[in-house]
Amino acid sequence: MGLNDEVGRRLRELRSQRGLSLSELARRSGVGKGTLSELESGTRNPTLETLYALTTALNRPLSAVLSDERPPRAEQHEGAVSGSAVTAALIERHEDDETVTDVFRITIAAGATQESAAHVAGTTESLMVISGTAVVGVLDAPSSVGPGESVRWPADTAHVYSAPHGDVHGILFVRYRAAAL
Repeated sequence: MGLNDEVGRRLRELRSQRGLSLSELARRSGVGKGTLSELESGTRNPTLETLYALTTALNRPLSAVLSDERPPRAEQHEGAVSGSAVTAALIERHEDDETVTDVFRITIAAGATQESAAHVAGTTESLMVISGTAVVGVLDAPSSVGPGESVRWPADTAHVYSAPHGDVHGILFVRYRAAAL
């Protein structure tokens, strides 16, 4: 079973668990009903933006649709999803009574910018840059971070990823409050 099939199966399961119709999840997420249907059937490639919109509407972390139990190892590129600027591969998921933390190996494409919509209330993101210089964070006050540096921002508001001077490679931590999920 390929990534599209796995993501589609997980989306369908999460939607069913929440008791939502295709139409209702489409309305809540802003994703077209046809697109959602194609994603659930595994016939459409998921984008990072679309998956975040859907998982936010489902009040679940992104890892809920990318992984069953064991996320892919860092050196694997299966399971990577791409947005307009960011490609992310889930490498770890940790859950305890207070938080769910998704850890991604990401690449921000040179010269590209991606605006991400707000995630579930209480969500934060932290980026540790491995190489390149990233401009990331809340839309009205992003931070510039280089190799070996890190930055944290609230992700329950619109935020941005940009790589103005070349590809950026890093590790992204997305922390959700368990109570909000």
